[in-house]
Amino acid sequence: MPDRKFDPRTKLFIVLCLSSMGVIIKNIYMLFVILLISIVVSKLFACDFFSYYKKIKNLIKIIILIAVVQSIFSGSGSVLISIRGLRILTTGGILKAAEFILRMSVVIISASIITTSNYREIVQGLVQMKIPYEIAFMVSVGIRFLPLMVEEFKDAMTAIQLRGIELDKIPIKSKLKIYSYIFTPVIAGSIIKAKRLSITMETRAFRAYPNRVSYMILNMRFADYIVMIITFIITALIVGIYVCYMA
Repeated sequence: MPDRKFDPRTKLFIVLCLSSMGVIIKNIYMLFVILLISIVVSKLFACDFFSYYKKIKNLIKIIILIAVVQSIFSGSGSVLISIRGLRILTTGGILKAAEFILRMSVVIISASIITTSNYREIVQGLVQMKIPYEIAFMVSVGIRFLPLMVEEFKDAMTAIQLRGIELDKIPIKSKLKIYSYIFTPVIAGSIIKAKRLSITMETRAFRAYPNRVSYMILNMRFADYIVMIITFIITALIVGIYVCYMA
């Protein structure tokens, strides 16, 4: 499989470069180019976009909603829609919304590269990058806990729909109240799971010794160094062009 040929540290470096460009660059055309590069690189690493989309589709809806709100409340550019002199939608607002969507798409798609490695490899990669094991372990716990929270939220939504409540047909105020009822048990359940995890870690003497020994040792290959150098050069060129000519 293509995703097994490269070290997790190489993937983390690529994700860092792509997401950094997505955050730094504000030109919409360059953001579109970076998005295309992110898609191509993700496909080269054999990312499963369909399963990844199923996991983050609710997040995508939130991103689009934020982009629309940002577009409505941005006052720059020509006015497209106004009510009693109040600017509601402008060309500048649409550009900002498109820029926001492109930026978040770059971050999300580039992050899919990490999913081609299992969480144990990612933790070991962070540890061998001299990052404290506690932080690396926290990252792995976060990677494993987020899908659990999403599943609990879906179960709560299903339970509400089985009781005959159609969220698409109720007022926004009632909908927000229902969402508050859903988030409370989900967050409480996550806190309980985190407490149980901490107890389990204590009983297994987590951090009892200053150093840990791992059976998994990652070794960078020649191809990893070549990919990292090429990634760095491309990132430096794109950022340099943006700073010199488009910033």
